[in-house]
Amino acid sequence: MKNRSQKQFEIGPVTLDEEDGKLTRLGLPGTRLPPLDADAKIGDTPLSRRAFRELEEYFAGRRATFTLPLAPRGTPFQLRVWAELRKVEYGGRVSYGELAKRAGSPAAARAVGGAMNKNPLAIFIPCHRVVGSGGSLTGFGGGLPLKEKLLGLESPRPVKSKP
Repeated sequence: MKNRSQKQFEIGPVTLDEEDGKLTRLGLPGTRLPPLDADAKIGDTPLSRRAFRELEEYFAGRRATFTLPLAPRGTPFQLRVWAELRKVEYGGRVSYGELAKRAGSPAAARAVGGAMNKNPLAIFIPCHRVVGSGGSLTGFGGGLPLKEKLLGLESPRPVKSKP
């Protein structure tokens, strides 16, 4: 069964899609979500309530890891990259090149950027932790101000906006 739910946060509305008891998409403020199938439901579920509670705890600085069942859809390469990305610890950062190496494709830094752009579960699969080779902030589906805020929430280390 497919479901979509939404909750307002300080950053704006956050939307969750789920299917068969797993989260398939997290929509950040300002992002466009695909239309729902005709048989999809709208409203809170036990999983969405749990996910929103974990997000509230994360934004309040009381949660460093998520315990939610995730089912991102992507190519085999994207799935490898996202699996490696989930290993980057709270407060950590990784460059596109390093993430490409960890995913077994050391020459694929640009493709890693493409995988970040297609990440359907931002925050849960923490693409905000991916930075440029010099530590600079680069693209993020929720916008660079939100990326900077998430990194600042996780770590007191200063973040460098891209010039």
